[in-house]
Amino acid sequence: MSETTEKLGAHEVAAWLRRHPTFLKQFPDLAISLVVPREDGPAASLASYQLEVLRDKNRELARRLQELFANAQENERLAVRTHQLALNLMRQDTPATTLRAMAATLEEDFQGDLVRILTFAPVAGLDDADWWQSIPAGDPRLAPFRDAIADGEPICGRLHPDKHALLYGVRADDVQSTALLSIPGIGLIGVGSRDPNRFFPGMGTLFLRMMGEALSVALQRFPG
Repeated sequence: MSETTEKLGAHEVAAWLRRHPTFLKQFPDLAISLVVPREDGPAASLASYQLEVLRDKNRELARRLQELFANAQENERLAVRTHQLALNLMRQDTPATTLRAMAATLEEDFQGDLVRILTFAPVAGLDDADWWQSIPAGDPRLAPFRDAIADGEPICGRLHPDKHALLYGVRADDVQSTALLSIPGIGLIGVGSRDPNRFFPGMGTLFLRMMGEALSVALQRFPG
């Protein structure tokens, strides 16, 4: 009589165990005696290895939950401040005081190191403001901002030097990152930071758009 021996490969064993995840319940001694080699340390029993894997997963989940919680808190803080900004802008009685309120909020509440507001039309009462300038929309000096003005979307990151020079003047070298906000028909707002990572491409711009819309609506109350 001949005896046929079927040899199972590692993949077949692994596939069978995946189909029978309760197998080790019938043979609990195997869970203790099986050894799992690790690249970063000595070998461990299967039970110990599984416990370590679960602990790692729990730590990762806890880290993600903490990040979500921190993001939620930051979003709530920004939502409250954006709402307060909108109310404050609507309380102002002139375009000048409206823009002053906007600049003060960006500098104080939104931690801008250097705030600059550029309007296409002159604004009476701002001649003493070093953070403001007026340049007509068709002026060649605004050529570097043509795409930003046409697009109307906020831009975050490191701006081209010619944009920095026009916005920040002699203090252009102090700014390492910028949030640039285009207000259709009104002008541009630049919030500069000395921190190169404060504003970066791809960051959320929802609250920036909301602030821009609030300013636009507030200024539309005034004729001409």
